[in-house]
Amino acid sequence: MNIASVREVVSAEEWQLRQDLAACYRLVALYGWSDLVFTHISARVPGPEHHFLINPYGLMFDEITASSLVKVDGQCNKVIDSPFPVNPAGFVIHSAVHEARDDIQCVMHTHTRAGVAVSAQKCGVLPISQQSTFVLASLGYHDYEGVAFRDDEKPRLQASLGNATHLMLRNHGLLTVGKTIADAFLHMYRFESACQIQISAQAGGELIHYDAQIYAGSDSAASYIRAGGTGGAFVWPALLRKLDRLDTGYRS
Repeated sequence: MNIASVREVVSAEEWQLRQDLAACYRLVALYGWSDLVFTHISARVPGPEHHFLINPYGLMFDEITASSLVKVDGQCNKVIDSPFPVNPAGFVIHSAVHEARDDIQCVMHTHTRAGVAVSAQKCGVLPISQQSTFVLASLGYHDYEGVAFRDDEKPRLQASLGNATHLMLRNHGLLTVGKTIADAFLHMYRFESACQIQISAQAGGELIHYDAQIYAGSDSAASYIRAGGTGGAFVWPALLRKLDRLDTGYRS
Protein backbone atom coordinates (compact mmCIF):
# COMPACT_ATOMS: atom_id res chain seq x y z
CA MET A 1 0.00 0.00 0.00
CA ASN A 2 1.46 3.32 -1.14
CA ILE A 3 0.87 6.02 1.47
CA ALA A 4 2.48 9.46 1.11
CA SER A 5 5.00 10.29 3.82
CA VAL A 6 4.11 13.07 6.25
CA ARG A 7 7.60 13.28 7.71
CA GLU A 8 8.27 16.69 6.12
CA VAL A 9 5.01 18.26 7.34
CA VAL A 10 5.17 17.33 11.03
CA SER A 11 7.64 18.19 13.77
CA ALA A 12 10.53 15.88 14.65
CA GLU A 13 8.80 15.20 17.97
CA GLU A 14 5.56 14.18 16.27
CA TRP A 15 7.43 12.02 13.77
CA GLN A 16 9.07 10.10 16.62
CA LEU A 17 5.66 9.72 18.27
CA ARG A 18 4.23 8.39 15.01
CA GLN A 19 7.01 5.82 14.71
CA ASP A 20 6.49 4.64 18.29
CA LEU A 21 2.71 4.42 17.83
CA ALA A 22 3.07 2.51 14.55
CA ALA A 23 5.48 0.17 16.33
CA CYS A 24 2.91 -0.35 19.08
CA TYR A 25 0.29 -1.37 16.52
CA ARG A 26 2.72 -3.81 14.90
CA LEU A 27 3.57 -5.29 18.33
CA VAL A 28 -0.12 -5.76 19.15
CA ALA A 29 -0.49 -7.70 15.88
CA LEU A 30 2.69 -9.67 16.59
CA TYR A 31 1.48 -10.75 20.03
CA GLY A 32 -1.94 -11.73 18.68
CA TRP A 33 -3.98 -9.05 20.46
CA SER A 34 -5.57 -7.47 17.39
CA ASP A 35 -9.21 -7.91 16.33
CA LEU A 36 -9.06 -7.55 12.54
CA VAL A 37 -9.30 -3.76 11.92
CA PHE A 38 -11.13 -3.07 15.19
CA THR A 39 -9.87 -1.62 18.52
CA HIS A 40 -7.49 1.29 18.75
CA ILE A 41 -4.35 2.76 20.23
CA SER A 42 -4.16 6.54 20.42
CA ALA A 43 -1.43 8.97 21.37
CA ARG A 44 -1.63 12.64 22.34
CA VAL A 45 0.43 14.94 20.12
CA PRO A 46 2.51 17.38 22.22
CA GLY A 47 1.23 20.96 22.09
CA PRO A 48 -1.72 23.12 23.17
CA GLU A 49 -4.04 22.03 20.34
CA HIS A 50 -5.18 18.76 21.98
CA HIS A 51 -4.61 16.71 18.84
CA PHE A 52 -4.02 12.99 18.89
CA LEU A 53 -3.08 10.17 16.55
CA ILE A 54 -5.25 7.11 15.95
CA ASN A 55 -5.29 4.25 13.48
CA PRO A 56 -6.72 4.59 9.98
CA TYR A 57 -9.95 2.58 10.06
CA GLY A 58 -9.72 -0.29 7.59
CA LEU A 59 -6.01 -1.13 7.90
CA MET A 60 -4.85 -4.26 9.69
CA PHE A 61 -2.53 -3.49 12.60
CA ASP A 62 0.45 -5.06 10.83
CA GLU A 63 -0.06 -2.63 7.90
CA ILE A 64 0.06 0.57 9.95
CA THR A 65 2.93 2.97 9.37
CA ALA A 66 4.01 6.26 10.89
CA SER A 67 2.56 8.20 7.94
CA SER A 68 -0.76 6.33 7.76
CA LEU A 69 -1.80 7.30 11.31
CA VAL A 70 -4.64 9.82 11.31
CA LYS A 71 -4.24 13.08 13.24
CA VAL A 72 -7.54 14.38 14.65
CA ASP A 73 -8.76 17.10 16.97
CA GLY A 74 -11.15 16.77 19.91
CA GLN A 75 -14.18 16.72 17.59
CA CYS A 76 -12.72 13.96 15.37
CA ASN A 77 -11.89 16.38 12.56
CA LYS A 78 -8.83 15.42 10.56
CA VAL A 79 -5.97 17.85 11.09
CA ILE A 80 -3.94 16.40 8.22
CA ASP A 81 -5.80 15.04 5.19
CA SER A 82 -6.07 11.25 5.08
CA PRO A 83 -7.86 8.86 2.70
CA PHE A 84 -8.93 6.80 5.73
CA PRO A 85 -11.85 7.31 8.12
CA VAL A 86 -11.73 7.07 11.92
CA ASN A 87 -13.97 4.59 13.77
CA PRO A 88 -16.56 6.65 15.73
CA ALA A 89 -16.72 4.10 18.57
CA GLY A 90 -12.95 4.20 18.93
CA PHE A 91 -12.96 7.97 18.93
CA VAL A 92 -15.54 8.19 21.73
CA ILE A 93 -13.60 5.92 24.09
CA HIS A 94 -10.19 7.41 23.39
CA SER A 95 -11.26 11.05 23.30
CA ALA A 96 -13.05 10.56 26.63
CA VAL A 97 -9.87 9.29 28.27
CA HIS A 98 -7.64 11.96 26.74
CA GLU A 99 -10.05 14.68 27.85
CA ALA A 100 -10.01 13.46 31.44
CA ARG A 101 -6.36 12.49 31.83
CA ASP A 102 -3.82 15.20 30.99
CA ASP A 103 -1.20 13.07 32.72
CA ILE A 104 -1.21 10.36 30.04
CA GLN A 105 -0.01 10.27 26.45
CA CYS A 106 -1.28 6.91 25.22
CA VAL A 107 -4.51 4.89 25.45
CA MET A 108 -4.65 1.23 24.39
CA HIS A 109 -7.80 -0.86 23.98
CA THR A 110 -8.03 -4.55 23.02
CA HIS A 111 -10.67 -7.25 22.45
CA THR A 112 -8.56 -10.34 23.11
CA ARG A 113 -10.22 -13.67 23.90
CA ALA A 114 -8.73 -13.85 27.39
CA GLY A 115 -9.44 -10.19 28.13
CA VAL A 116 -13.08 -10.39 27.06
CA ALA A 117 -13.48 -13.69 28.94
CA VAL A 118 -12.30 -12.20 32.23
CA SER A 119 -14.31 -9.02 31.61
CA ALA A 120 -17.42 -11.24 31.53
CA GLN A 121 -16.63 -12.81 34.92
CA LYS A 122 -18.26 -11.28 38.00
CA CYS A 123 -15.05 -11.71 39.99
CA GLY A 124 -12.97 -9.65 37.52
CA VAL A 125 -9.21 -9.97 37.86
CA LEU A 126 -8.30 -12.43 40.62
CA PRO A 127 -5.23 -12.12 42.89
CA ILE A 128 -3.66 -15.37 41.72
CA SER A 129 -0.53 -14.44 39.72
CA GLN A 130 2.46 -12.13 39.95
CA GLN A 131 1.25 -10.42 36.76
CA SER A 132 -2.07 -9.58 38.42
CA THR A 133 -0.34 -7.75 41.28
CA PHE A 134 0.55 -4.89 38.93
CA VAL A 135 -2.97 -4.80 37.48
CA LEU A 136 -4.86 -4.93 40.78
CA ALA A 137 -2.78 -2.09 42.20
CA SER A 138 -4.44 0.32 39.74
CA LEU A 139 -7.62 -1.11 38.21
CA GLY A 140 -11.09 0.22 37.43
CA TYR A 141 -14.23 -1.40 35.98
CA HIS A 142 -16.76 0.03 33.53
CA ASP A 143 -20.15 -1.63 32.90
CA TYR A 144 -21.10 -2.45 29.33
CA GLU A 145 -23.45 0.02 27.63
CA GLY A 146 -23.34 -1.36 24.10
CA VAL A 147 -21.09 -0.22 21.25
CA ALA A 148 -19.44 2.96 22.49
CA PHE A 149 -20.50 5.56 19.93
CA ARG A 150 -22.56 7.88 22.18
CA ASP A 151 -20.96 10.94 23.74
CA ASP A 152 -23.20 10.65 26.81
CA GLU A 153 -21.21 7.59 27.93
CA LYS A 154 -18.01 9.64 28.25
CA PRO A 155 -18.56 10.97 31.81
CA ARG A 156 -19.33 7.49 33.10
CA LEU A 157 -16.31 6.00 31.37
CA GLN A 158 -14.10 8.77 32.78
CA ALA A 159 -15.44 8.16 36.28
CA SER A 160 -14.83 4.41 35.96
CA LEU A 161 -11.20 4.96 34.99
CA GLY A 162 -10.50 7.70 37.54
CA ASN A 163 -6.75 7.82 38.14
CA ALA A 164 -6.22 4.13 37.38
CA THR A 165 -3.78 2.69 34.87
CA HIS A 166 -5.94 -0.31 33.88
CA LEU A 167 -9.65 -0.35 33.03
CA MET A 168 -11.69 -3.50 32.48
CA LEU A 169 -14.57 -2.76 30.12
CA ARG A 170 -17.16 -5.31 31.24
CA ASN A 171 -18.24 -7.77 28.51
CA HIS A 172 -15.99 -5.84 26.13
CA GLY A 173 -12.24 -5.93 26.73
CA LEU A 174 -9.21 -4.25 28.25
CA LEU A 175 -7.90 -0.68 28.32
CA THR A 176 -4.63 0.76 29.61
CA VAL A 177 -3.15 4.23 29.77
CA GLY A 178 0.46 5.35 30.01
CA LYS A 179 2.61 8.44 30.30
CA THR A 180 4.31 7.10 27.17
CA ILE A 181 3.37 4.65 24.43
CA ALA A 182 5.93 2.24 25.83
CA ASP A 183 4.38 2.40 29.32
CA ALA A 184 0.86 1.79 27.98
CA PHE A 185 2.14 -1.23 26.05
CA LEU A 186 3.83 -2.73 29.09
CA HIS A 187 0.69 -2.20 31.18
CA MET A 188 -1.34 -4.01 28.51
CA TYR A 189 1.20 -6.83 28.32
CA ARG A 190 0.76 -7.47 32.05
CA PHE A 191 -3.03 -7.04 31.88
CA GLU A 192 -3.36 -9.50 29.03
CA SER A 193 -0.95 -11.96 30.69
CA ALA A 194 -2.92 -11.82 33.95
CA CYS A 195 -6.14 -12.62 32.05
CA GLN A 196 -4.58 -15.48 30.09
CA ILE A 197 -3.17 -16.99 33.29
CA GLN A 198 -6.51 -16.63 35.07
CA ILE A 199 -8.47 -18.41 32.33
CA SER A 200 -5.87 -21.20 32.24
CA ALA A 201 -5.79 -21.56 36.04
CA GLN A 202 -9.56 -21.76 36.27
CA ALA A 203 -9.49 -24.85 34.08
CA GLY A 204 -7.53 -26.70 36.79
CA GLY A 205 -7.97 -27.21 40.51
CA GLU A 206 -8.71 -24.91 43.41
CA LEU A 207 -7.05 -21.50 43.13
CA ILE A 208 -4.76 -19.90 45.72
CA HIS A 209 -5.45 -16.21 46.27
CA TYR A 210 -2.71 -14.01 47.69
CA ASP A 211 -3.33 -11.27 50.25
CA ALA A 212 -4.35 -7.79 49.09
CA GLN A 213 -1.35 -6.28 50.91
CA ILE A 214 0.88 -7.87 48.27
CA TYR A 215 -0.54 -5.93 45.34
CA ALA A 216 -0.84 -2.82 47.49
CA GLY A 217 2.97 -2.76 47.53
CA SER A 218 3.49 -3.59 43.87
CA ASP A 219 4.68 -0.07 42.94
CA SER A 220 7.89 -0.48 44.91
CA ALA A 221 8.40 -3.94 43.43
CA ALA A 222 7.91 -2.57 39.91
CA SER A 223 10.47 0.17 40.58
CA TYR A 224 13.02 -2.46 41.60
CA ILE A 225 12.33 -4.59 38.50
CA ARG A 226 12.65 -1.69 36.05
CA ALA A 227 15.99 -0.59 37.47
CA GLY A 228 14.81 2.89 38.45
CA GLY A 229 13.31 3.92 35.09
CA THR A 230 9.78 3.55 33.77
CA GLY A 231 8.96 0.01 32.79
CA GLY A 232 8.24 1.04 29.23
CA ALA A 233 11.53 2.86 28.80
CA PHE A 234 13.35 -0.23 30.02
CA VAL A 235 11.78 -2.75 27.62
CA TRP A 236 10.89 -0.56 24.60
CA PRO A 237 14.31 -0.55 22.87
CA ALA A 238 14.37 -4.36 22.93
CA LEU A 239 10.84 -4.50 21.50
CA LEU A 240 11.84 -2.13 18.68
CA ARG A 241 14.86 -4.30 17.89
CA LYS A 242 12.53 -7.30 17.72
CA LEU A 243 10.28 -5.47 15.25
CA ASP A 244 13.20 -4.22 13.15
CA ARG A 245 14.49 -7.76 12.74
CA LEU A 246 11.13 -8.66 11.17
CA ASP A 247 10.20 -5.54 9.18
CA THR A 248 11.15 -1.85 9.40
CA GLY A 249 8.19 -0.74 7.27
CA TYR A 250 6.31 0.70 10.26
CA ARG A 251 8.86 3.52 10.42
CA SER A 252 7.89 5.01 7.04
